[in-house]
Amino acid sequence: MAENNDTQAGAAGGQQGDENQPQFALQRVYIKDSSFEAPNTPTIFQEQWKPEVTMDLNTSHTALGEGQYEVVLQLTLTAKIGEKTAYIVEVQQAGIFVVRNFDENRQGQMLGAYCPNVLFPYARESVDTLVTKGSFPPLMLAPVNFDAIYQQALERRRQEQAGEAEQQNH
Repeated sequence: MAENNDTQAGAAGGQQGDENQPQFALQRVYIKDSSFEAPNTPTIFQEQWKPEVTMDLNTSHTALGEGQYEVVLQLTLTAKIGEKTAYIVEVQQAGIFVVRNFDENRQGQMLGAYCPNVLFPYARESVDTLVTKGSFPPLMLAPVNFDAIYQQALERRRQEQAGEAEQQNH
């Protein structure tokens, strides 16, 4: 009997240990918002197609409770030929992620870099679909290094905080 109790206690203890292990899971991927504008059609179709494409990128996350987060990757692409705007595409690709039991730094990296990395292929496909449905040539976005972007944002925050601390000391 004592062996059974010890075994059960050990199993329960093992399960508790598992509850404290870092957990990551993707629960859902969805488009939160999207828009497509082609303000200079149909005349833009008569131009030679050599656009300058700019991309603005932003990420955000919101706690949903119990280790769940909504992460939103927002892409805004503008294609211009000279001064004429061919199209503007905006996509907010979102996902619900479980991110539990990570230390603060690692959790920040998961939400600020890893999750956007997971969402990017979905956003890229959404952008390409909108562009081609607008009767423009396909647009394949190059990969984005979200880890580098996250590290740059951390460094910028550190410098701002150091600057604020220095101003308070004077």
